[in-house]
Amino acid sequence: MKILAIESCCVVASCAICEDDFVLASSKIATGLTHSQTLMVLVDDMFKTSKIDKNEIDAVAVSIGPGSFTGLRIGMSLAKGIAMGLQKPLIGVETLKALSYNLLGVDGFICPCLDARRDTVYTALFESKDLVFRRVLEDFVEEINNLKEILKEKSGKIFLVGDAAKDCYLKFCDLDNIFLAPESLRYPDACSVGFLGIEQFKKGEIKEVLPKYLRLSQAEQQRQEKLNSEEKK
Repeated sequence: MKILAIESCCVVASCAICEDDFVLASSKIATGLTHSQTLMVLVDDMFKTSKIDKNEIDAVAVSIGPGSFTGLRIGMSLAKGIAMGLQKPLIGVETLKALSYNLLGVDGFICPCLDARRDTVYTALFESKDLVFRRVLEDFVEEINNLKEILKEKSGKIFLVGDAAKDCYLKFCDLDNIFLAPESLRYPDACSVGFLGIEQFKKGEIKEVLPKYLRLSQAEQQRQEKLNSEEKK
């Protein structure tokens, strides 16, 4: 089966067309322009360059978060529009799982670290061994210093991935089992979203696609703080 995958949870936007165990086409961009300016163009250009007809696509997979609230909304809206237009299934793939899947094949733990602002990260923990990939900890938001204490309890190699991985590594580097993933594998990638989307499709894991937010947006937090302050007066 062929699947179109879209990833837009952070500054790097990407798209890919995957077929079974192969990447037929992929494209990514991180120029600082908003995803609303680049993502649709990126997808269209990928189809034109690869000469793959959109009607050949069997399903659309999209990263659902956690991550940038705006980026996720743009990616999910585009994916829903394409899936609806082609009358194909839409598959939601968890962002931190797809990010960690970049390192499938290493032996050890994989800790995704996406910037959640204010010295916190969206994180989780997975284990990869002999090409078997399993979840160890569910997605959560944590202060970077507290994450270090959690990882201290794990024996074996721990690989950090994500846009906040380097910052975490600099704070964790006194732990001799912590390793920073290569930059080429460090950021969310639509190819991993595509492969996991195919896996979910084959298992029949196709549900209503909703964004996975682990906390309120900054604007919503400020609004809640204002309401709480007014209630105390």
